[in-house]
Amino acid sequence: MRTRFVNLRIPAAGNDARAAEILVEDGRIVAIEPTGSALASDDEERTDLGGALVLPGVIDGHVHFDDPGFTHREDFETGTRAAAAGGVSCVVDMPCTSLPPVTSAANLHNKLEIISPKAHVDFMTWGGVCDNSMAEPDWREQLAELAAEGVASIKVYMLSGMDTFRDLGRDQLREVLTETERLGVPVGVHAEDRELVHELTDWLQSHEQNGLLDYAASRPMEAELNAVSTMRDLCRETGARVHIVHVGTGPAVDVIAEARGDGLPMSGETCPHFLAFTAEDLNEKGAVLKTAPVVKSATDRDRLWQGVVSGELDYVATDHAAGQWPEEKHTGSAWTDYGGVPGVELMLPYLYSEGVKKDRITLERLVEITASAPARFFGIERRKGRLARGFDADFVVFDKDESWTVRAADLHNMNRYSPHEGETFTGRVRSLYVRGERVFHRDRHGRESFAPPGTGEWVKRESEVA
Repeated sequence: MRTRFVNLRIPAAGNDARAAEILVEDGRIVAIEPTGSALASDDEERTDLGGALVLPGVIDGHVHFDDPGFTHREDFETGTRAAAAGGVSCVVDMPCTSLPPVTSAANLHNKLEIISPKAHVDFMTWGGVCDNSMAEPDWREQLAELAAEGVASIKVYMLSGMDTFRDLGRDQLREVLTETERLGVPVGVHAEDRELVHELTDWLQSHEQNGLLDYAASRPMEAELNAVSTMRDLCRETGARVHIVHVGTGPAVDVIAEARGDGLPMSGETCPHFLAFTAEDLNEKGAVLKTAPVVKSATDRDRLWQGVVSGELDYVATDHAAGQWPEEKHTGSAWTDYGGVPGVELMLPYLYSEGVKKDRITLERLVEITASAPARFFGIERRKGRLARGFDADFVVFDKDESWTVRAADLHNMNRYSPHEGETFTGRVRSLYVRGERVFHRDRHGRESFAPPGTGEWVKRESEVA
């Protein structure tokens, strides 16, 4: 049986959208046709989408769903449930907030066995290399096995707070990049200058400077700029594909843009919280907005938006990382409060409301930064990220006119808090389809339904990054 989705509009050039019908069979799009161009067929089921805007399913390339190992913060069922409600059809889960970390094929398969029965949406997995894994004599073989298994990318830290996934020095990074260049997989880098951050932290703590702005002062713009500049130099030296995750400062965008102008295979992503908030907001909202890297100045925020508009930053991802609420966000010290915010459910509504509706970005660019560009980076651009014949039927039914107020209590991840609490967004997810199956729906009365856990499937990297 085929399903023909009718009475809908899909993005065209700029802010335009055109009327269309989408024909789906066996989880794939088999045709996109003008409205009314096809005759009714007995072997087709028709689904009327009520004139809604239909977008490609969002790919959130940076989530921490903490499963297994830290499931008091999030697990794969709650994380992917929130993803579905936010129009995210595929998440890419980080390797570091699992026990054991995904630094070998054996650890990967252990994780997959646990998370696969829980997934509401499709998912990929990052692999990782850390100081712990490099202590093993066969770390290169483990890295090669991860690449062969189809992990989305390889994650490394220049500054880590995790004993189970320690950061790497410059010489170690060079070794890793040499291997990943040979294997044809990109590396995502948490880029902050370890020595500078530790020096500032020690000084501030020794002088009993314990506020959130003191925490922010320990991770200044210079820490990120120094680290990104180091990665640019290593990218030039090794030829490896280097991607800076959660870019939070404007000068880092400049370094990435200049590197690309020089022909280096370097890219970056930013997060909604860096586009929305500043250190002033951190001081006002408190630890609910504490992240690493930390939000910075209004000038940085504006430069990040500029990078999103111009393409100097490839895409937007959430770095979804919820702490246990409220205990881990209210420890009594800015230094020990958990650093991370949930975000997977709010990214698409935020970017539509604050980007498209406020004329910062076009609808066409929204599709690029939430779907097409991450699909290319993670090597799945032949099956996800577009509304096109032969692609997975992953799409969001989006009410572009609905205004609604963010209430953390109404979200769907495990620990529900948000720096966007009380804000009004315009544009809301009505339904999400993954490979042609409806996995989330909110009706006009606000009643919600989800497909069962296990609906989502593991997706492997298919090609070298463009």
